[in-house]
Amino acid sequence: MLKRPSILSKTAVLLFLFLSVALSLEAAERHTLVMNGRSTEVLVIFVAGHPYVDLEALAKALNGSVSSSGTVVALNLPDNSSNRAQSSTAPAATPSPSSSPSEPAPATQNFSRQFLSAAIEAASTLREWHTALQTAIESGIPLSEGLLQPYRAQATTSLRLASTAANTAADRNAYQLLNNVYLNMGNLADKYIKMRASLSYIAPNSLQNDELNRRIVACGHSLGAMAASGQFSDEPSCH
Repeated sequence: MLKRPSILSKTAVLLFLFLSVALSLEAAERHTLVMNGRSTEVLVIFVAGHPYVDLEALAKALNGSVSSSGTVVALNLPDNSSNRAQSSTAPAATPSPSSSPSEPAPATQNFSRQFLSAAIEAASTLREWHTALQTAIESGIPLSEGLLQPYRAQATTSLRLASTAANTAADRNAYQLLNNVYLNMGNLADKYIKMRASLSYIAPNSLQNDELNRRIVACGHSLGAMAASGQFSDEPSCH
């Protein structure tokens, strides 16, 4: 009769696998990244002939920052002062007689870096608020204003920071959609809190059949796509 492997032997196999992976990573040849002739503390590891770096270490070396929301990772870097200096010392072009100096520049749909970072953070807090509400409903946890208040407060603060960072037309348009999600999320949470207070039955799958919830989720997906592209595009579900 075959004996079943003991728990100890299984543990030993798993430990061996973990040690093998760790040793293979330690054995990988590491390189130092040099940017513009200056050595940095950013380590480079080659995998299958391709170089990879730690994104957070790279952002630190460039005086930038890294933020994430869902499947979107944003690398925010400061403006290149050298490029600004070169552009300021370059001779000004003489306008042609047909051009008008007062003619406004064409509108852009691109987000500013400051707003994009703040908007990703605001969207993240809104998603956490929604997740807390969904978890409470699906798990049968008694809903109350106090239970969701920390998530509401965090979303309020993040949304205010996004409003302050909005500079371009695209920033302001996207902020309006974020604000709409915030208002809809408040209405959704208040609806189920009132149902709980009146002792109304709340089915675990209530959110799946809720039209307002569907709009919030659809708008959230669209905002994530905008963040990934860096450009604004209007979305009916956000209105």
